Amino acid sequence: MKKLLLVTAIAATFMGNFAHAEDAKPDNELSFNASLSSDYRYRGISQSRLKPAISAGADFVNNPTGFYVGTWASSIKWIKDAGGKGDIELDIYGGKRGEIIKDVSYDVGVLTYVYPSNKLNPSANTTEIYGQVGYGPGYVKYSHSVTDLFGFANSKNSGYLDIGANIDVAEGTVLNLHVGHQSVKNNSGFSYTDYKVGVTKDFGFLSGSLAVIGTDAKTGAYSTPSGKDNGKTALVVAISKTF
Repeated sequence: MKKLLLVTAIAATFMGNFAHAEDAKPDNELSFNASLSSDYRYRGISQSRLKPAISAGADFVNNPTGFYVGTWASSIKWIKDAGGKGDIELDIYGGKRGEIIKDVSYDVGVLTYVYPSNKLNPSANTTEIYGQVGYGPGYVKYSHSVTDLFGFANSKNSGYLDIGANIDVAEGTVLNLHVGHQSVKNNSGFSYTDYKVGVTKDFGFLSGSLAVIGTDAKTGAYSTPSGKDNGKTALVVAISKTF
């Protein structure tokens, strides 16, 4: 299934976009975003030691072709907890997205996670390729690491399967549903499944979100030196702004 997702999404890049946008958009768009959250969770695991985090990013998209590039950064704490140095995550990504046929979308690309001067061995820096196919509000996405994964030794070719839906339930209100599975190559004790049930509300001047996030990660697999379980189920609150 993982290979099928990537092949389907990559093939779609050569099929063009057969649907017309309902609203005219400029050929090129540049946007910025910023957020503050009670806990930075990534694939269900806290990156900020169950504490608040701040993040910001920028995105550029060429609408006629669907090609995009972007960058995003957040405060983190897990690198120091793992014995390294640094408290910043910087993501750099690029890809192409569009529609295969009406209501069937695709998104393929490359994403690199950079942890400046992290000093971990293997390095925490990670690169993944990804492919996503969506239908209406639902999607299936697979991400495949082409380097070691977040500092795990001999973990190249790890994969993350992400299935979810973002469903409009009222004007400006979206129900967010997600389940995912992280497989860590040659480190099976760190593989786990995560889930999220939440809601996002657009207030106009900013957006707010509320979500229950958790995992079935083994006890101690993603704990801090003081014993905090970064994968435990918790309520995460965030506010964000895109401009």
